[in-house]
Amino acid sequence: MKKILCAALAAFMLISLVGCGSATPASPGGFQPRLDTNTTGRIRVAGSYNNFEALEAMFEQFGQYYPNVEMSFTKLDDYNNVIGTVLQGNDAPNIYVTYSWMNGRDAYKSALDSAENLADPALGLDLDCLRPNILNKTENGELLMIPVFSSTQGMLVNQDLFEKEGLAVPETYTELVSVCEALREKGYRSPVMGYYADNHSFALFSLVYPYFCGSIANNTDAVSQLNALEPAGGEFMRPALELASDFLDKGCIDPEVCAEMENDYNSVILRFLEGDVPMMLGTGDIVSGTKKREAQSEAFSAHPFSYYFMPVPTTEDGGYFLDTPSLEFSVNKNCDDLEITNEFMRFLVDSQRLSEMAQIKRLVSPTKDLSFDSVYAPFGKLPPERVISPEEFGLIDDAVVQFRHAVYGVGAGEMDIDEAVLGFGSFKA
Repeated sequence: MKKILCAALAAFMLISLVGCGSATPASPGGFQPRLDTNTTGRIRVAGSYNNFEALEAMFEQFGQYYPNVEMSFTKLDDYNNVIGTVLQGNDAPNIYVTYSWMNGRDAYKSALDSAENLADPALGLDLDCLRPNILNKTENGELLMIPVFSSTQGMLVNQDLFEKEGLAVPETYTELVSVCEALREKGYRSPVMGYYADNHSFALFSLVYPYFCGSIANNTDAVSQLNALEPAGGEFMRPALELASDFLDKGCIDPEVCAEMENDYNSVILRFLEGDVPMMLGTGDIVSGTKKREAQSEAFSAHPFSYYFMPVPTTEDGGYFLDTPSLEFSVNKNCDDLEITNEFMRFLVDSQRLSEMAQIKRLVSPTKDLSFDSVYAPFGKLPPERVISPEEFGLIDDAVVQFRHAVYGVGAGEMDIDEAVLGFGSFKA
């Protein structure tokens, strides 16, 4: 399966899907309406985004088939805490945003109980166009969430700056440490940067989390102990925490310089676009915001440069593509206009349309034909053994929360590695 996935990651294909059950001629994308195109109805989508241009583009396309269907997106304040209640109200959304970490948590039980099984063959969704390793299926095979975007952890690289300084972009951990030393000698106080404030070393999490997952992906005992929050599970964090400590000790990242950034999103992106940051740790969500902010950056507008997002080379074999769903959709099985809602989901779950949404949002597509935005191109070049997914090997969010606290503590100097290892399972969520 990993060989198939890797081949898909490197490929640039467009798959045409052939619909059924309608006399309407197929569109160039292969979609054929199943319902009367004069169908009326209302499809409301709820989420936490301030704006959702990528989804609105799909509304417009769907409206070409069903012009009498009203579609809208609504941002809910305090989304994670209110969605369960909103779904029980009189004006409940048809489609709502969900996340893999909601699985198994009592606070989100009502939200997931309201979700339709999207794996039902009668719905006709083309699930085969999605990467199976990021599908969150229940134990009985139900699919309550459909990944709309995927994301990963890595670092933005200023390609022009490396060329200016006559340095090669590192491909191994040894090379990463070496190039950081060379950059410091050239006057860069923090060759690698990232959000680092309020005693939380968020940047280091993007460095070590893929490494941590790579170290346990094929160790079922480790995953079992970590998921059960057994104290002994803390030992499996040690190699990743040692990596974080070594990275700091070698001066690859300067916490004081990083702490000058005000927040973990807008400030980080605009700081990178200043053009004097060689490498910036972050997530695909950070990358998602770069395109829009290029025009907002006076420095970038005056002196644009080439950059891309790549796996952090944390081993002598390189880095990892940590493949995880970023945002997922669930369908409210109790909503009004359920039939046309499911028709929209059948329209949306398509290789070409999901890839188009990902390109608009500048996130990774959840489909097998990962037509990468060029900014993500390095991830498509990794061999199959470097592609890992927590959804596939079963690491749950409770364990990740414990690991995150350990990384924050070690990164901020609040605890040593032994204390972090012994504290596993006891950190407050």
